[in-house]
Amino acid sequence: MSLKIKAGRPVLELKSLEEQGDFEGYASTFAGEPDAGGDIVAKGAFSETLAQHSARGTMPKLFWQHDSSSPIGKWLEATEDEKGLLVRGRLNMDVQRGREAHALLKAGDIDGLSIGYRIREKIVDDENGIWTLTKLDLFEVSIVSIGMNENATIASVKAARVAERLTDRLKAGDRLTEREFEAWLKGALGFSNSQAERAARLHLKGQGEPAEADSGLAFLQAMSA
Repeated sequence: MSLKIKAGRPVLELKSLEEQGDFEGYASTFAGEPDAGGDIVAKGAFSETLAQHSARGTMPKLFWQHDSSSPIGKWLEATEDEKGLLVRGRLNMDVQRGREAHALLKAGDIDGLSIGYRIREKIVDDENGIWTLTKLDLFEVSIVSIGMNENATIASVKAARVAERLTDRLKAGDRLTEREFEAWLKGALGFSNSQAERAARLHLKGQGEPAEADSGLAFLQAMSA
């Protein structure tokens, strides 16, 4: 199952910053080495999603810290080169957060770009715990504070992987405990802790413990529609 990951590995690759808010940098690099979450982004992983954006006349969104309620400008261009995903954007200097982001970037207080994406295809090395991501849907590229977001990034990757395993179990007809169902809600659907606990209680208590696999899968399909 394809899963949305909140953030890729933040990379220290801001290339330029202009006074009017235009800037350029690498949002992801093809380093060949696993990042802290155990992922490698393969060269060409963005080619299809960039072509789709081009055909639709769209671009990935530009957010502050992966917060969809905090757009701070727009991306003007995104291309793959030998090094990675090179993006060129423009901060909205008419909004406070855009001006703040510009000031922080200019001072060097923040210096990271990070991607929000959905995995379409991957190669899994279970022995070493490494995923090579070969095809991604790119939804957004955020300006981030590396020190503040790296642990959250790793946690989100791990949660998504747990959710994928639990989804596979549901599809295979297995049952999930209440705790497993909560983990699935948080990893696959982005529920908060309290939302997941409440939803699990409401959904599972009326059906016996643990939940029936077909009802869990029906819930998955309904929530994903």
